[in-house]
Amino acid sequence: MSESEGGSTLTVVLAGAMNLAIAVMKLIAGVITGSAAMLAEAAHSVADTFTELLLLTALKVSDRPADRRHPFGYGKARYFWSLLAAVSIFVSGAVFALYEGFSTIFGEPEESTSAHVAYIVLIIAFALETVSWTQAQRQVRREAAERGRTLLGHLRHGDDPTSKTVLYEDSAALLGLLIAFSGIGLHQITGSSVWDGIASVAIGLLLAFVAYLLGRTNAGLLIGRQASADLVYAIRDTLAAAREIEAVVDLQTMLIGTDRVLVCARVDFDDALTAADLERACVRLATDLAAAYPVIAEVFIEPVPRSDVALRSAVLARYGKR
Repeated sequence: MSESEGGSTLTVVLAGAMNLAIAVMKLIAGVITGSAAMLAEAAHSVADTFTELLLLTALKVSDRPADRRHPFGYGKARYFWSLLAAVSIFVSGAVFALYEGFSTIFGEPEESTSAHVAYIVLIIAFALETVSWTQAQRQVRREAAERGRTLLGHLRHGDDPTSKTVLYEDSAALLGLLIAFSGIGLHQITGSSVWDGIASVAIGLLLAFVAYLLGRTNAGLLIGRQASADLVYAIRDTLAAAREIEAVVDLQTMLIGTDRVLVCARVDFDDALTAADLERACVRLATDLAAAYPVIAEVFIEPVPRSDVALRSAVLARYGKR
């Protein structure tokens, strides 16, 4: 297990332990106070706990070696289980929070009771969530630094959804705690439980937004996203500089797992090469690419004539004339 993999596992385990403890505290406080916002936060933490279990499954399954049925490995399993984690956040957290919120807003008014219990639990939960959030952002920053990206750039283009998911859900958890605190406080000050319901609805919308962000990211990775632009250009330049190659006609890449890239290149070789020269060139180029860029897991090189009209049309249709 690499340092990055070990860091991801630690991040997920720590977040899961924190969320389980927080969920129990919030549920007890929600039952005592009857606060919709507190019950919404309890559902939020329960959803986060299920999310960590799914992410642990993602880490374990995606680490399996390639076999006959899965010759490219199980790397994409991480995207599948992370997508289920996003669905869990929406179904277990957002839907319940929205239901509790609207029920409180349009239901019978309720008095604020034992608000101090809610405040104490929220403060403790905020402290615990901060510990988990700190570990998650430290892990994401480390991954970004290893790939030469900014934090925001890594969040947008990174191919490891586990630590990103924990960071997003912990950030949403901290914001949700502040929303719950505000809703309970306004309920206590004004005597109107509508504020409690509004806070619950806001928490539900927050969770739905986070679930959408994570779902969109993992769906793109599952469908088959290309490697980063920097890597694609580097591969193209490496191939174009080879003495045996006259032109790189087409270059396709796909993420087949975290830090695992599949490369398919169509190149126009020097016509003076013999069949044996061509075979040796393909092997050498594949070896050189894998050595220069460790994330490359598989390389396929196909000799093609650059003048082929159908192939040129297909490349232009995919990438445009530019």
